[in-house]
Amino acid sequence: MRRRAERRAERITAGATELEERLADLLRSGLATAEQAGYALWEETAARMVDAQAPGLAACVRELGSIPASGPGWPERLLEECALLHLLDQGWLHRERLPAALAATVRTRVGLASTPEGPTVRDDWLVLAQYDTPDPKLTTRRIWLHGTTTGRTALLLSYGAAGRAPELTLPVGLTIDAELSAHPGTGQQRASLAKQFAPPTPTSARPSGMTTTEAIARYGETLRDDPWLESVPTTLTDVIPTPASTPAGDSWQLADADGDTALPLTPAAVSRPALWRLVALSGGAPVTVFGECGHRGFTPLTAWPTGPGEAVRLC
Repeated sequence: MRRRAERRAERITAGATELEERLADLLRSGLATAEQAGYALWEETAARMVDAQAPGLAACVRELGSIPASGPGWPERLLEECALLHLLDQGWLHRERLPAALAATVRTRVGLASTPEGPTVRDDWLVLAQYDTPDPKLTTRRIWLHGTTTGRTALLLSYGAAGRAPELTLPVGLTIDAELSAHPGTGQQRASLAKQFAPPTPTSARPSGMTTTEAIARYGETLRDDPWLESVPTTLTDVIPTPASTPAGDSWQLADADGDTALPLTPAAVSRPALWRLVALSGGAPVTVFGECGHRGFTPLTAWPTGPGEAVRLC
């Protein structure tokens, strides 16, 4: 088993080294060549990362390949993503110099599976959100939980073959009495369901929240531990969905009811029909919203009215 892990590490090292050379070639020849070469070049590089048993690097490369066709400003976005990928490569190639938690994060990012470690945590876990992300080979289900006693936020991942729903499913807005085991890594909320003691039950509990300013600051702090983090789970309290005009066109934002700051919604969130459920729930009044806050904006997943009322799914 150990020898197999060592061989895989060697293949990933070879893949990361090759990827560094590809990135260096791109910067030497200029970013415009990425648009001219098209997606085929990136798909070939991604296939090489799959051969190196580094699916995380392969996913990053495919993301690079889609950027030249993403509209105005793509060179800046491509350069940013190249820098993050270079940082991940260097993290892997020098992982023995990293703190243990950050090294665990790097291993996860390149595509090595992690296993839960440490003591389990029992709590009444409020199911904040559940949604699926399909791709041609796999369906990934993400379930966000909030410990009503510990205040911890945890992410459960479940997988199903393409076209099939994952087995694990939990009803949003209910609580489960369960034990969770945390996975290693800095800035990580991932956990595994160790034991469930009772069926999900109704609850009036809600997660504690923050302002939009505090949410942005929290995301920035989290990036220090995990620079590759796309978003962080965030609960906003007393926010109002309002339309906003941007250079890219009309959009929506969540504005603090008692302040002058707001968080823009991600383009994907604006295009969802669920946005209108959020607007209807608010009716111009403040609401509590749980979602994912990242560099592209805020993606609302679940909302609660200001007064008594059940959770409303937005995903």
